[in-house]
Amino acid sequence: MLSQDGIDEHTPLGATISRDGATFKVWAPLAKAVYLNGVFAGAEFEKQTEARLLAKDPFGFWTGFQAGARDGDRYRYFVVGEGAADYRRDPTARELDRASLPNAYAILRGASTYPWHDAEFVTPDFSSMIVYQAHIGTFATRAEGRSSNLLEAACLAPYLARLGVNVLQPLPADDKGSGVVDLFSPDFPYLASADEVERLTPQIDGVLATKGFGPLPPGALNSAHNQLKALVDLCHIHGIAVVFDVDGNVDGIAAGGDASDSLNSTDRDRSGLAFAAWKEQVRRFLHENARFYADEVHADGLRYDEIGILLSAKQEDGWVFCHEYTKRLRSRWPSFLQDAQFWTGASFDAPDSALPIVAPVTAGGEGLDVIQHDLLRSRIRDAIYAASYTGHGPLPMSGVAAALSPSGLDHPWRTVTCVENHDLVHVGRQQRIAALADSANRRSWYARSRARVAMGLLLTAPGIPQLFMGQEFLEDKQWTPDGQNLLWWEGFEGADKAMSDHWRCTADLIALRRQYEALRGDQVSAYYVNDNDRILAFHRWIEGVGGDVIVVVSLAEFTRYDYRLGMPGAGVWREVFNSDAYDNLPNPWVAGNGGAVVADGPPMHGLPASAAFVIPANSLLVLTR
Repeated sequence: MLSQDGIDEHTPLGATISRDGATFKVWAPLAKAVYLNGVFAGAEFEKQTEARLLAKDPFGFWTGFQAGARDGDRYRYFVVGEGAADYRRDPTARELDRASLPNAYAILRGASTYPWHDAEFVTPDFSSMIVYQAHIGTFATRAEGRSSNLLEAACLAPYLARLGVNVLQPLPADDKGSGVVDLFSPDFPYLASADEVERLTPQIDGVLATKGFGPLPPGALNSAHNQLKALVDLCHIHGIAVVFDVDGNVDGIAAGGDASDSLNSTDRDRSGLAFAAWKEQVRRFLHENARFYADEVHADGLRYDEIGILLSAKQEDGWVFCHEYTKRLRSRWPSFLQDAQFWTGASFDAPDSALPIVAPVTAGGEGLDVIQHDLLRSRIRDAIYAASYTGHGPLPMSGVAAALSPSGLDHPWRTVTCVENHDLVHVGRQQRIAALADSANRRSWYARSRARVAMGLLLTAPGIPQLFMGQEFLEDKQWTPDGQNLLWWEGFEGADKAMSDHWRCTADLIALRRQYEALRGDQVSAYYVNDNDRILAFHRWIEGVGGDVIVVVSLAEFTRYDYRLGMPGAGVWREVFNSDAYDNLPNPWVAGNGGAVVADGPPMHGLPASAAFVIPANSLLVLTR
């Protein structure tokens, strides 16, 4: 039997390198025997002998110490169960050997082999976050049928910084596309091969050099573990937090097919088995996974996919686990964002439907920070779609107005809002905004102008706005993760002026949101709505401070002149944004207010003054004092 040197109840799951070797710990409660196989310090150990046997503790964990084990060694387990015996990979492996699937060898990796450069990085305040959701495999590639890798995505950190987003939310970097994932190891298609590492290292070094850092040491990017860290590192030095998406379930160590010997329950979500959160060992596994992301990868948060499945599988156990989990993370990493996708059939129109999820544990809630919220998204898309076929008739602007202030929450930033996301605009589901706005011509004035309105509403409304990759430059194709329907980067880079113009509009709106505190604050009042005229006006401000901002939205297909609206105060109001200016930028026929309006009229719409506006067709205006 393998030595138990250095092993106690606090020994981490998986393989952990120490000074003289490595400890190994895996959960397999129903296994009859678990053997450690592999190549350690150049010596091969593949026979199932007494010397390779791990020791089992009373809780179903099998442990052992391998002397001489070092970074880069390969290992896997041979598990003997009731009537079955087979090789199994380590579910906590930091890296897998792509040549040895399905029961892959894990590659032993230390936790601190990457030379970090992000010591000065501070996670943005939640209310200031602007999220960019991207799929690693398709974000950076320009070749159909080929996945982009983590290093190519890392090289786009300067692009994201120019756009102005401050949170990157990659879709799961560990997703095998089969409903089964290894939560600690990046998927093979997203890893740079040796040739790609050689090609991309100068680019990574060039990005580091722009921030005053020297080149990486030789071999620093050879491991999958370090490629994942490089993505985070390059984002951090550009002021961008990284919030990882954790998804699905894992391939448990089960031998003999008994679910009680697994990390999963027999309750299925849409992609496979749900986590068996009532098991202490499973809870420990998930805590270890969060610690891995926070400590080893320097992640700034996690987005939990389909958390409603976990909470409904065995409700009491799921809810207890959730608030214990969030409480533990909050005590150790106070600024670590915990973002829940929580679809349970409850309508977000109903007050308090989201409150238990984001309420503090001390108040009886689950302690999550924010929740994916679809009300504003659906109302904006309803209005854009209705505009595409109703001619000059009324539009549901009142629906958009009602969705601006989510109910049942202490702060609007508890909601992550969007108009596109990976679930929504996947092939076979709904259209991207340009196609929704004009299905007959995705580059028509109607499509361009309505898409600017949708983007403007997202970035001036309360909540944490989230963009989906390509949305910023008017990508109109539905998304698929298989290397088809790629982002048309060439269009943004000059082949399609509508795309580069839309990117500039997006970047300026993001800059506006970051400049004016009221656009990131809690207060909003939709004080004027006219469905027949297709006009909406809302007021943003900071309670007790002011900083007033007025947003005027039109989905009318003609310019309105001398349109009078209430204003929070008399005097000159500067027009700091006009979406019409971005059509064929610089638009020689721009309609607007010449940079300002004068609020010299009587009280109106519940506000103490009023002003006459020129409101361009299909536009969004922003004014401030």
